[in-house]
Amino acid sequence: MRIERILAPNPGLFTGPGTNTYLVGDDELVVIDPGPRDGSHHSAIEAAIGGRTVEAVIVTHTHPDHAPLANPLAKALGVPAIGYRPGPEFDPDRLLADGEAIEVGTDRLTAIHTPGHADDHLCFLSGGVLFTGDHIMGGSSVMIEHLAPYLASLERLQGFHLERLYPGHGPEIERPQEVISWYIAHRLQREAEIIASLEEGATTVSEVVERVYREVDPALHPLAARSVEAHLEKLVEERVVRLNAGRVSLILK
Repeated sequence: MRIERILAPNPGLFTGPGTNTYLVGDDELVVIDPGPRDGSHHSAIEAAIGGRTVEAVIVTHTHPDHAPLANPLAKALGVPAIGYRPGPEFDPDRLLADGEAIEVGTDRLTAIHTPGHADDHLCFLSGGVLFTGDHIMGGSSVMIEHLAPYLASLERLQGFHLERLYPGHGPEIERPQEVISWYIAHRLQREAEIIASLEEGATTVSEVVERVYREVDPALHPLAARSVEAHLEKLVEERVVRLNAGRVSLILK
């Protein structure tokens, strides 16, 4: 199976070098994550396709750095735009459920629902290759909306025989299981650090961020706060902490 990466021209603090758009297949192919609306990127995708047949344009999730170009590109190519559900700038022609497959020539891509970074997030599996969107990224951890489903999704991926990961940002990833294990360990370590910060006297999300992410660029602290909130949501569900009028406290056993 042929895999080509086309880098979208949207580098930034949250997107790294830019969004990875993938062409997957040989004479017949699909486009994964066409990225933001950008005329030059649209043209670059069509140029890379050449005379080959496109079966569909697929998105891993509906965040604005992944999905907005899907509908215009699909319309131009005369193929369906496919995703888990609609989003602010994405109106799918076909919805794809967990476990459903898309045929690509003699290969197939199977959708794996992997919520956590986003509720509508899908990864796509073909043999030992997994296209991970923002569930796993090359070179960094990811922003999460809900921690418990994120950890469950990572643990689910440990059950597949994976050989290589193709993320939505950053380089290809070798040793997938090692990386997935690191992601799980990293989140559990963050959880322990958050609990320790509360034991030391932090009582708000911003105070937790200041203690736990003290070595992180302050420009990233708003993003870190969202991750802290996701951790606290899990800890509230587990009755480890309580939230009351924006104040956080440990529940003493």
